[in-house]
Amino acid sequence: MARYGDPGAVQWVESGGGPLIVVPVVALPSWSGGDGDRPETDYDRACGVDGYAGLVTVGRSRALVLGDEPASTSFLPERGVFVRWCAAESEEELLDSVDAALADAVWEPEQRWDVPGSVFLFDSAWPGGELEPENHLRVELKPGRYGVRGTYVEPNPRTSLILVQVRRVD
Repeated sequence: MARYGDPGAVQWVESGGGPLIVVPVVALPSWSGGDGDRPETDYDRACGVDGYAGLVTVGRSRALVLGDEPASTSFLPERGVFVRWCAAESEEELLDSVDAALADAVWEPEQRWDVPGSVFLFDSAWPGGELEPENHLRVELKPGRYGVRGTYVEPNPRTSLILVQVRRVD
């Protein structure tokens, strides 16, 4: 079994400075990112989300915006959590602190997210139909209703991270 710190065990997604977004595969063509001829782009709507996590409409679905700061982010399926790297000496140190962070978490209020299936994590400035090569992550979620909540945690003096948990509620 691979440990989180093993090379290639975790893929990180980066942002060019704005929020990351998690869009259902079926809604990818509807996400225009920073492009568009409307006064407010989809990227502008993502930037308008307050807190660690929020939802925006995309086509007939909703997408999850990972707000607060443009931290490198990955998804740990066995924990059902997006991990956002704020501060740590190494990937291993950060990922080894996830269980302690989950135990100490004080969560923002939970939101409900209806997910039609698999989703993609990527920089919200990019159009969904033109994902940035090698800077996106497919996350396999089963269709259903999920509770989404976020938190900022400092599990030790050298490590801080944002967690956004997604858990089935139906």
